[in-house]
Amino acid sequence: MDADTRTEFVESWGSMGVMWGINRSMARIHALLLATKEPLGLEEITDELGMSRGNASMCLKDLRHWGVVRRVNLTGERRDFYIAEDDPWSMLFRIASQRKKREFDPAVTALQKVLATAGEGDDLVRERLEDLEEMLRAMDRLLQRFLANEGASRGMLKFLSAQIPYRAKRED
Repeated sequence: MDADTRTEFVESWGSMGVMWGINRSMARIHALLLATKEPLGLEEITDELGMSRGNASMCLKDLRHWGVVRRVNLTGERRDFYIAEDDPWSMLFRIASQRKKREFDPAVTALQKVLATAGEGDDLVRERLEDLEEMLRAMDRLLQRFLANEGASRGMLKFLSAQIPYRAKRED
């Protein structure tokens, strides 16, 4: 991959990460590692992306915590090197698991607390919140089943995607 194409990918992935609520620097480092065959050290990452060592180090720590980047040792090298998860499915599965735990579950808990402490008097609001909780509980059951086993989820997604009819766009 030529340098311009890689830079375009890194910047696009960074922009997409921001839309998903992920730090731009973190998304850019992840993209660089996805688009690079060899493990990269902190210096290569900061030079390529023009960011501070501290920022890059914190982002790498977060990416490792999410399970989408690994630290590796190279023979004869004293410094750390980093590589992206090889399997895109595993990467997306880990991200989905973390996002459920960090974002979805607390939102459901907060909604349940509101319903538990809600007083009488505003039946419309209470009904709306109960309907929302019912939907979120159904989604939670689906997510729990989906995230229970990475291999089974991969098979389930392949099956479901094969059920969606494909229609070629017709040119008029």
